[in-house]
Amino acid sequence: MDPEVSQILGFIMRIFPFIAIIVTVSIGGSLLNNWLKIRNGYPLSNSWGMPLHPKRDEETTERVRLLTTENAQLRAELGSIKDRLQTLERIATDQPSRLARDIEALTIDKGGTA
Repeated sequence: MDPEVSQILGFIMRIFPFIAIIVTVSIGGSLLNNWLKIRNGYPLSNSWGMPLHPKRDEETTERVRLLTTENAQLRAELGSIKDRLQTLERIATDQPSRLARDIEALTIDKGGTA
C-alpha cells in the first residue's frame, strides 16, 4: 500500500469517532428539542424556521366543535355543583336554631302544616 494512502486512511480512522459523536449528539439534541416543543405545546418548525401547523379537515373541526360544546356543559355543571356546595357549607356552619327556623319557614311557604 502506498504510504500516502496509508497516512490518509490512518487520519480518517482517528477522526471518525469524533465525527460519529458529533453527528449522534446533533441528532439527539434535535430529537430532544422537538419532543420538548411537542410536550409543552409549541408549534414545530420547518428547516427555514417557519411554524408547521396541522392541517384541518372536517373531522378535526367537528371534533373541536363537539369538545367545545362538552366543555361548556361541564363548566355549567361545575357552576351548579359549586352553588350546591356553598349551600351545604352554609347549612353545616349555621346555628341549629336558625336552620330549624329556615326549614320551618320553607314548609310553611309551600303550604305545609307546622
